[in-house]
Amino acid sequence: MTVKGTERRRTEFARARSASGFLLAALVFLIARLLAERGARGFARSSWEPLIEQGMLAFLLLIGFAALGMMRDSQLDPVAQQGLTLRFGWRREAGLGIGLGWALALVCLLPMALGGIAVHFSLSLVSFGWLAADGVFFALATLAATIAFQGYPLQLLSRVMGEPSAVMLMAILYGLMQMGLPGASRASMAMCFAFGLMLGIGYLRTRALWVPWGIHFGWVAAQALVFGLPVNGVTSHSSVVQSYPMGSYFFSGGDFGLDGSWFSVLAVVAATPVLFRVTRDLSFVHNAPVIVAGGVAVDLDAAARRQHETATRPEAPEGKPLVQILPAAAPVEAAREQDWQ
Repeated sequence: MTVKGTERRRTEFARARSASGFLLAALVFLIARLLAERGARGFARSSWEPLIEQGMLAFLLLIGFAALGMMRDSQLDPVAQQGLTLRFGWRREAGLGIGLGWALALVCLLPMALGGIAVHFSLSLVSFGWLAADGVFFALATLAATIAFQGYPLQLLSRVMGEPSAVMLMAILYGLMQMGLPGASRASMAMCFAFGLMLGIGYLRTRALWVPWGIHFGWVAAQALVFGLPVNGVTSHSSVVQSYPMGSYFFSGGDFGLDGSWFSVLAVVAATPVLFRVTRDLSFVHNAPVIVAGGVAVDLDAAARRQHETATRPEAPEGKPLVQILPAAAPVEAAREQDWQ
C-alpha cells in the first residue's frame, strides 16, 4: 500500500469516527433535554420550573459533552476545549457579544416603533425581583443553546465536512428545532438560520463560546427584559415592562416577536460583517497558524556531546618526518663499475 493510500485511509477513519461522535453528541442532547424537563417538573413549582429546567439542561450538556471529549478525544480539559475557556479577556469577549446583540435588537426596534407600540409598566418591588430571575433564565437558556449548537458538536462536525459546511448544517438544525414552536413561520425559520450562522461565525472567529453566547443573550434579553417584547411567542418574560407592537408584521413579527420578522433577517445579515470587524483582533490571536520549524532535524544533545569529547580528548604527540640517509658504500661501488667499463 502506498503512503498516499495509507494517509487517505487514516483520514477516512478519522472522519467516520468524528461522525459517530456527532451522533453520540446528538443523543446526549436529546437525553439531557428529557432529563431536564422531567427533573424540573419533579423538583420545582410551576413558577420556577423554566429556570431550573434551563439550568439542568446547561449542566447536563456541559457534563455530557465533557465526558465524550475525555473518552473519545483524550481531552485533558474538556470544558475549556468545548469553548468555555477562562482565558485572558473572556469577560471582554462576553461583553462584546452582549453589546452586539443589544445593538441588533435596538436596530430592529426603531422601525417597528414608527408603527406604534403600546407599553405597560409595573414598577413594584416584586416585579423587579422576577425581572432578575428572568435574566438568569435567559442567561442559562442561551448558554445551553450555545453549548449545543456552537460547542462540541460543531467541532466534531467540522472534522467531518469542514468548518463552513458544519456551521451551515448546525444553523439549519437550529432553525428546524425552532419550527416546532407555536406561531413559527417561514420568517422565523429564516431568522433562526441567519442567526445560527452568525453565532457559528462568532465561534470560528474567536475559538470560544463567549462571543456567540453574548450575542444570543444580548439579543433575547434586550427584547424581553428591556423592551418587553415577545420572544418566540411568549409575552410573559418581563414583569416590569410589556410592549404590544401595532405596526407591520414585516418589522414586528406579530405575536411571535422579532424572531419572526423579515426585517430582523435583513438586520442579522447586515450585522455579520460588523461581527467580522469587531472580532478582527481576536481572530488574529486565536486563529494564527502554528509555525512549524522546517529543515533537517538535528540532535543537539549528540552534537554537544561530540563537541565536548573533541575538546577534552588528549592531544597525540606530533610526529617528525623521517629522513632516509644513503649508505656510504654506494658511491664507491658506482666508481668501480665506471672504471671497469
